[in-house]
Amino acid sequence: MFRESIQKMIERLDPAGGAAGILMGFDGIAVDSYIRPGAPDVQTVGMELTHIVSQLRRAVHGARLGGLREMELKTDKLAVLIRLVTDDHFLVFGVPPDGNLGKARYLLRLLSPQIRAQL
Repeated sequence: MFRESIQKMIERLDPAGGAAGILMGFDGIAVDSYIRPGAPDVQTVGMELTHIVSQLRRAVHGARLGGLREMELKTDKLAVLIRLVTDDHFLVFGVPPDGNLGKARYLLRLLSPQIRAQL
């Protein structure tokens, strides 16, 4: 159900391959995903980041900074962009480190309300 929307955005982001998108629940379970051939294992990264995103969301709320909307993690081999969709779900884009991160953030902003409406 969500795969087609995620796939469309990933193909707009990275037509050559190497990017991935996942809709995750805060329970650590992927709801749906699309992973291009050659993309790193973003699903495992998303599962591992679930706890960290939850903790950061609580910390931001506790500091009265409003709600957490998005975050970015960069490693030597992968850039991970996370955007919260609902209180229970978030989107993860895995992008090659030399990929267009600005476009990835933009596409996440476009995809988030579409996914929210489908949930």
